[in-house]
Amino acid sequence: MQTVDTVIHARWIIPVEPASVTYDHHALVINNGRIIDLLPSSEATAHYQAKHTEHLPDHALLPGLVNCHTHAAMSLLRGIADDLPLMDWLQNHIWPLEQKWVSEAFVKDGTDLAIAEMLRGGTTCFNDMYFFPDITAQQAVQHGIRACVGFVVIDFPSVWAESGDAYINKGLALHDELRQQPLVRTSFAPHAPYTVSDEPLQKIRTYADELDIPINMHVHETAFEVDSAQQQSGKRPLQRLHELGLLSPAFIAVHMTQLTADEIALVAEQGAHIVHCPESNLKLASGFCPVAQCLAAGINVALGTDGAASNNDLDMLGEMRTAALLAKAVASDASAVPAMTALRMATLNGAKALGLADEIGSLTIGKAADVIAIDLSELETQPLFDPISQIVYAANRQQVTDVWVAGKRLLNKRQLTTLDSDELKAKLAVWQQRLSAKP
Repeated sequence: MQTVDTVIHARWIIPVEPASVTYDHHALVINNGRIIDLLPSSEATAHYQAKHTEHLPDHALLPGLVNCHTHAAMSLLRGIADDLPLMDWLQNHIWPLEQKWVSEAFVKDGTDLAIAEMLRGGTTCFNDMYFFPDITAQQAVQHGIRACVGFVVIDFPSVWAESGDAYINKGLALHDELRQQPLVRTSFAPHAPYTVSDEPLQKIRTYADELDIPINMHVHETAFEVDSAQQQSGKRPLQRLHELGLLSPAFIAVHMTQLTADEIALVAEQGAHIVHCPESNLKLASGFCPVAQCLAAGINVALGTDGAASNNDLDMLGEMRTAALLAKAVASDASAVPAMTALRMATLNGAKALGLADEIGSLTIGKAADVIAIDLSELETQPLFDPISQIVYAANRQQVTDVWVAGKRLLNKRQLTTLDSDELKAKLAVWQQRLSAKP
């Protein structure tokens, strides 16, 4: 009998790979932070002696959710300027507050809040874009969550850097610092076509190729963005990015609510990824990403929440449900984006976009043990005929009871193990006072 770190027995295991498969009364075997077996519970008991054994008779085990687009620290701005269109929201509310308040302390406390919320909702990996990415990385390491930390690049100065070159150089230095961190990866994160000029984008493309890291960017988020670009340059933003050589399997285009058939074909041909943020797009009235068309074209479409300032939560279970429902309405097809597709978008597709599909995104032998448990015994998820459908269309994040990242338990029966909720709430009360103070 082999001795291992952990065996988790569950009523259902939904591995995502292979698709649409659910294993009944199976166990997941974890050793040294990795999945080493997935087999019937009776066989697991006969073959493995575990240092820690968990019995979850009412739960489904899934791969941890991958939130493929966040601005984690902006959680401190949740609800501060609601019910406004994107450019009004940004220019007249969010950017002035950021100019006044963003600092290392702001990013530290805001990131802690985001990590706490994400872990309690089953997210085990997030792809971030914000100032002070070194602080975001530091907090991710401290609390044990997996992260891809983006190096923001914009043309104008901020508290983080004073020029395009300075943003890039700081990002390159941080990339070198994080090389040995097993849970934190890096990417370039030029903000958007309307805030980043050609020269820094060309440099980013060169460095990203050399370092083999992704580039993620807000693209075609609103009709206003696309129309403005056409008026100024005669080109749609996606065309400009393609001419600059950015579209590739390393490129992650976030939002993409304004797409023509030719642009969908171009993205598919270049192998770029799309991150769909349905709730943020709905709240800001930015438009609808044609998800069903993109998937049909062979594009890898992942899911993100965007920041809590524009969502207003980091709830990937909710995002899955909204993505599935919205896609049906946009496509006028009730079979568009079925439950399994939505789950894959929130797990394996996100891992693929980040270049992590060999490491996370499915409960596959050899991959990291990023695992979540959802209690399906609640009245709200009864009666239960199909666990996958029930998770996407009926379950809520309060039913996520346990979370492991690389085999380490970060949520234990709804209690965070690496964050002090009371201490965090005290810090948030201080930020609420600061941010709501009149100038």
